[in-house]
Amino acid sequence: MTSTFPNVSISTERLVLRPLDEDDVPALAEMMSDELVGAWTDVPQPFTEEGARTWITEYAPAERATGRGLDLAVAEFLTQRLVGIIQLGRTDWHVRSTELSYIIAPWARGEGYASEAALATAQWLFGDQKFERIELRTAADNTASQQVAQKIGCISEGVLRNACIAHVRTGDGTWTDVRTDFIVWSLLPEDLEGVGEELADTGGFTSFPNWN
Repeated sequence: MTSTFPNVSISTERLVLRPLDEDDVPALAEMMSDELVGAWTDVPQPFTEEGARTWITEYAPAERATGRGLDLAVAEFLTQRLVGIIQLGRTDWHVRSTELSYIIAPWARGEGYASEAALATAQWLFGDQKFERIELRTAADNTASQQVAQKIGCISEGVLRNACIAHVRTGDGTWTDVRTDFIVWSLLPEDLEGVGEELADTGGFTSFPNWN
């Protein structure tokens, strides 16, 4: 039984999810330097092109090679412009479980890309990879990210109190850490039944401009 994810390309109506490439360096650096990315993730700020290149050439390949996870670029199908990142991490191959997270570039928010990319990834994990559980963790105040989880059928399982470190700007423009809770969500194969059709019936993949 495999213990690493394949180098995969996943297509949706509007998007292609593919391995990160060095051509993505400028767009990745710009996306990860966004204020909301700085607030809700531990990505170093400002995020430089050197950091983006290290991510693409060293970190992402190591995550896949060791079986820990998979990093996928999310690009517009027609323009190939980078709109975001899907990450799988903390993968347990015995349990067939992994943690999913998503980041969407500021200019691409409000188009439903996070929901579309996350749902496509989940369908691939449950179908081709025979996974049995996907977990998401969202900061307690990150309501937009929570709405994405709900849109793709996730079930809220509970709260990890004081388990998340978010970041806020101080008066002098620097970042400071703020502790908050994590909301834990899960997605099982049966939770996806009807989700794609439901999104289509409501006019497609709706989104939330503050985060995804």
